[in-house]
Amino acid sequence: MIKHTVRFTVDLTINEGKFDEFEGIAQAMIVGTQKEPGALGYDWYLSGDRRRCRILETYADADAVLAHLTGQVVQEFVPKILGASSISRFEVYGDPGPKAAQMLAGFGAQIFELWHGLSR
Repeated sequence: MIKHTVRFTVDLTINEGKFDEFEGIAQAMIVGTQKEPGALGYDWYLSGDRRRCRILETYADADAVLAHLTGQVVQEFVPKILGASSISRFEVYGDPGPKAAQMLAGFGAQIFELWHGLSR
């Protein structure tokens, strides 16, 4: 069986007056994710008005996705960041596996399974 990477695109809208809180939580999430095996990319992009943030996440495979979702970053910090922002869009590209797919649905994620492509 070929294992494929799984990618997330998460768009957040930062609540008025909550940027400093949001930034502190984001930094903790980045530090935690850097320690996770199979986390290949975890990049945060900020709009010029500092009201919108886009996170581009890349995981080695479905096992790495599940490890992330059940690990400290998601379990501890996602509830905190959702106190300072809201999810405006959440898309998953690839097969995160059945358990992770169920967890992601709870966040409102839309999953796009690989249809055609070239993976090496």
